[in-house]
Amino acid sequence: GAWSDRLRSPLGRRIPFILIGAPITAIAFGLVPIAAILPLFVACTSTLLLSAALWRTPLVALMPDITPSEFRSQANGIVNFMGGIGVIVALQAGGLLYNMSPNFPFWLGSALVIVSALIVYLFIEEPKEYGESEKQPSMFESLKELFNDSDKSGLRILFAIFFWFIGYSAVETFFTLYARNHLGLSAGDGATLLSVLPLFFVLAAMPSGFLAGKIGRRLTISIGLIILSVMFLMLFITPAEALLTGIAPLPLVGIPLVEGGARMLTLAGVMLILCGIAWAFININSLPMVVDLTGLARVGTFTGLYYLFSTLSAIVGPNVNGWAIQLTGNNYNMIMIIAPVFLLIAFWLMMGVKKGEASSS
Repeated sequence: GAWSDRLRSPLGRRIPFILIGAPITAIAFGLVPIAAILPLFVACTSTLLLSAALWRTPLVALMPDITPSEFRSQANGIVNFMGGIGVIVALQAGGLLYNMSPNFPFWLGSALVIVSALIVYLFIEEPKEYGESEKQPSMFESLKELFNDSDKSGLRILFAIFFWFIGYSAVETFFTLYARNHLGLSAGDGATLLSVLPLFFVLAAMPSGFLAGKIGRRLTISIGLIILSVMFLMLFITPAEALLTGIAPLPLVGIPLVEGGARMLTLAGVMLILCGIAWAFININSLPMVVDLTGLARVGTFTGLYYLFSTLSAIVGPNVNGWAIQLTGNNYNMIMIIAPVFLLIAFWLMMGVKKGEASSS
């Protein structure tokens, strides 16, 4: 991200990273299913991860580059909604293609990466006002500036992101084990039960962006943190039998409560639906807040900081949460009380954030 902020080229700041990184990613991904020996497989997956990291942040930074501050939450909601639709289509098409050949889903993914990069190149015009701007600090220099700033809003929101991702990952990572050990469901039904959360995250993505445009990003995120914490606590204190109470028929993402029975929406499912909506309130508005801590010249740098803290949480979270579960004798119900602790820390941090709201400039 910081590198793309400093880059000056006829193609712009972000597009060169996409045009270089996307083909490498596509080739590496396409070779994964035919990598018959372990060293080749490791080389393909390593190249895939490194090349994707090269162009992910510059690509994401394009959104705030071309979107005025007051519309960034709404735009991020649309981006996440379209991403969710893409996942659904990919899962459906991938299943059909896999039946033809296990290689075909990978090759479809590679082709779509190339097509997407070409669409960005042909139809997205980067702002041109950066031709002779002054040298920009690196990502870690920018992080040092945030530590030294008398207003700690930047640090508070970055650490809030870190803590709420740890809390969310506690449930996301261990939910199947929670469903099997606490609710008595099969692993498959546990995964199906959880699937309503990302489904309603996608459905709430655009509304949460528009809500933030009306009441503010910090308030929207704070409401989401409270709802998510309360729902997880309700899952903790409600008996397993009550959580599996059937409420209404729900095809596809409902679970059968008896052998061969109809798929049903359960009380746990309702709580997870509210969790998905709350997670949209939080996640859709966090990136716009981070990039609005700075000016347009450093959007890529601050996008990189966002991904730095969210990625660190993905590394730390499963280890910390797994250790906590082990300390409680593998009581997987504890994830529903561990998660709110981290979410409430994030809520406290957000209370001190004074910057990051949309501006009309």
